[in-house]
Order: sequence, then C-alpha cells, then structure tokens
Amino acid sequence: MEDKRINAVGNAIVPFIVMLFLYFIIGVFTVINQQFQVPLKSAMLPGDGNITNALVTLLNFSWFLAYPLSEGFASKWLDRYGYRKTSVWALLILITGLAVYESAVLLHVYKPTALSVMGNKISTGFFVFLLGSFIVGISMTVLQVVLNLYLDVCSVGKTTALQRQMIGGTTNSVGMALAPLIVSYIIFAGTPLHLVRSEQFILPFICLMGIVLIVTWVTGKVKMPDISRVATSANEVLEKSIWSFSHLKLGLWGLFFYVGIEVAVGANINMYAVQLGGKYAPAATAMATLYWTLLLAGRFVSSLFKNISSRSQLTVASLCASVLLVLAMIFSNPWILAGIGLFHSVMWPAIFTLAVDKLGKYTTKASGVLMIGVVGGGIIPFIQGVMADWLHGDWRWTWIPIVFGEIYILYYAVKGSRIKQTP
Repeated sequence: MEDKRINAVGNAIVPFIVMLFLYFIIGVFTVINQQFQVPLKSAMLPGDGNITNALVTLLNFSWFLAYPLSEGFASKWLDRYGYRKTSVWALLILITGLAVYESAVLLHVYKPTALSVMGNKISTGFFVFLLGSFIVGISMTVLQVVLNLYLDVCSVGKTTALQRQMIGGTTNSVGMALAPLIVSYIIFAGTPLHLVRSEQFILPFICLMGIVLIVTWVTGKVKMPDISRVATSANEVLEKSIWSFSHLKLGLWGLFFYVGIEVAVGANINMYAVQLGGKYAPAATAMATLYWTLLLAGRFVSSLFKNISSRSQLTVASLCASVLLVLAMIFSNPWILAGIGLFHSVMWPAIFTLAVDKLGKYTTKASGVLMIGVVGGGIIPFIQGVMADWLHGDWRWTWIPIVFGEIYILYYAVKGSRIKQTP
C-alpha cells in the first residue's frame, strides 16, 4: 500500500510541476506584453503623433479583450480534450501569436507601409502587432482556465486546494517580477526601452518561439492523471438570478477596477518615467520590476494574516494605494507608484472572496461571472493613454482615474461588500 501511495504521489508531482511552469509562463508573457509599450512606441509609432499614447495602450486592450471572448471555448476544449491536450493547444496558439509578432516587425522593417489615422501615419506593422497581442492573450486565457481547475482538483500529497492555488499564484508572480528584467536585459540586451529599434525585436521572437516549442513538446509528453471535472449538478435549480446579489454585482466592478489599475500601474509606470525623462527614464525597468516584486512579497506577507478579514485587508490596501497615487502625482515621482504593488497584492483574493461570500450553490456560476471583470485590464490603461494624448503627452494627471478606481475599491470594502441578499 505504501509503495502504491508513493507511486501515486510521484505520478502527480511531475504534471504538477509542469502546470506550475505554465503558470510561470503566464506571468512572464503577461508582463512582457505590457513592457513592450515603450519600445513599440519608439520603434513603430510617430513621436509627435496626437494619438500615440492611446494607440500604444491598445496593446493591453487587445490582450485583455481575449479573456471574455475566449474563456467559453477554452472550457469546452477542456471538457473535450482534457488537461494535457488543451495545454498543448494553448501553447501552439502562443507560438502562433509570437509568429504574428515576428511578421509585424518584419513587415515594418522590410516592407514599410502606413495607414492614416486621424492625420497620423501609423505603421501597418503596428496593427499586425496588436493582432499578435490578441492571439497571445487567447493562449493565456486557455492556459488560465486549465490551470485554475487543475490546481483546484488535482491531488499532490497532503496539499489542500488553497495551498496549491497559492503556490500557483506565487509562481505566476515570480514570472511577473522577472519579466521586466527579461525584456530589458535579455530581449533588448540592456538597451533603454525608449531607444529600442525595430530590428531588435527580430531575433528575440525567434528564440521565444523555439523555447515555447520545446515547452510544448515536453507538455505533450507528460502523462497527466485522469481528473474528473467538478461541476454543479445538472438537476440543481437556481431559483434566483445571479445578478440579484448586490455584493456580487459590485464585486464584479471591483475586479474590473482592480485589474485595470493593476495593469495601468505595472505597464504605464514606464510611460510616466520616460515622459519625465532625466534620472527617471533609465530607471523605468527597475520601477516596473520593483512594482511586481512588491506585489509578490505582499502575497507572502498577506498569507500570514489569517486572522485579519478580507474586508479589513482590502480597506487598508485601497486607502494606502490611493495615498501613494496622490503623492506620485504631487511630487511627479514614479518611484512612489512602485510601492503600490505591496497593496495591490491582496486585492484580487479579497475582492473575489467578498463577492462570492455566502452564495452557496450560486458560487460556481458567480465565479465565472466575475471573470468578466478582467477586461478592465484593457479598458482602464487605454483611457489613461487617451488622457495622456489629450494632455499633450503629459502622464502626470492621467493617474486621476486610477485614484478613482482605488476609491471605488475602498467603497466596496467598507460598504458595497455587505451582504444584503442571501440564497
């Protein structure tokens, strides 16, 4: 019996490690895509354009647009093909997206053409690059669906579902923290982001495709245990509409604002630093790295506060983040923005927990509904980019909408999350 148990644990560890590595990949590529904003702006967009900042923030918009549009078929693939094949399909889509990135750069360098948008000549390659961002976003969505469920229902030793999700989330955060360094010092070999040329994209994308191809081959060879999917009983009747629970509806907006402001700070801290110039521009990568590293550290620290409620943690975090945002604007110092990562670290789990609290048999459906909020990661940074163009390239006051997002989260923590309707 002992040998069988050891073998079962051993058989589960290898696919578990593979899944954690895929979680790492999601973190890396999510932030790599964000870090491409400054290089893409300098390499493909007109420096004196009146819509340049808005256009470059479409990189995040196209990425996060993939989430609501592809989550449905991702779940169907998982039901039909299982964990391993769906993961392989997702990685193949990732390779396709990287190939589109590569074609965009080659088009811009060797066959330059342009489209006129509001009086601005925009490289056709830029729009192809946006398509690549959308395709890569689809691959990340499919992987996320697979990983969320796999880590929840797999069995690895005596670990609980919560422990496995925390391990996965931590691995994802490590990828996010390393991504700015990967972009600056590996992909662009130490070239300041605002000085990157189009040609510098070519070889890195070929290398990334090769690496992902190897990961795809390894994933396809791993034998994953047959894990049945957890679902609501087909005979179970939901008497109420899922939208009848106010703390869920307001929680959806909370996640919308949270994902939006998390991405806005993580991606646009570079834009702010480069626009300020001077000592800030060369330090843009360090600022982004510090932001994601503090977010990672915050997740470790918050896991120790088991006796502090989600409502209390969210209240303190949103209040402190609001103060730091205001200070960053007053003193025109993007380094202050990096400190917000520590407080953003607790927001997703806190909002999610409060939004599904005491929903009983509605919890599964509510969890799916809440994922709609992820689209905020594309919309809010885009609004910020539009404001930057309206302010003639000045990013200083574009952080005002981000402050309002933090204030909404504070409202949700204090009042909006209070349960008024129960199943």
